[in-house]
Amino acid sequence: MNDYLRVGVITTTHGVRGEVKVFPTTDDVNRFKVLKNLFIDTGKDLIPMEIEGVKFFKQMVICKFKGIDNINDVEKYRGKDLLITRDNAVKLEPDEYFIYDIINSIVVTDDGKELGILVEVLTTAANDVYVVKTPENKEILLPSIKECILNIDPDQKKITVHLMNGLI
Repeated sequence: MNDYLRVGVITTTHGVRGEVKVFPTTDDVNRFKVLKNLFIDTGKDLIPMEIEGVKFFKQMVICKFKGIDNINDVEKYRGKDLLITRDNAVKLEPDEYFIYDIINSIVVTDDGKELGILVEVLTTAANDVYVVKTPENKEILLPSIKECILNIDPDQKKITVHLMNGLI
């Protein structure tokens, strides 16, 4: 699955003509306007789909896939991830990373102490929050700000952090 990135999750159907509501998991929801092809991850297979039309409604994207013209054909994909290949991904700026590439990274403090493993990244209005699971099976929440996250090395799967007062 390293060659694929999730851009959304099908939440429900929309109308009776085969459209679906998608919760976007990409930073730029407008990228759906230019996406032509993607895959539905059924858990067993990746089904290639061609996007025929896109509309926006509140925080959701409404997608119409070519060849799917009624609600019965699309109902089975509820809750399934929409994936794209890495070569269709947006180009990253320096010091930007795909969340998928840093999940399961070892998190160490700036004094060399291993803190735990990055298990999730929460998106908030102010900044992302890194969820680190400690060897004691506890969770530490770290804000993704430059004062706290000092270095991210996705190739080595290592994140160096500074524990500001009050974080633990």
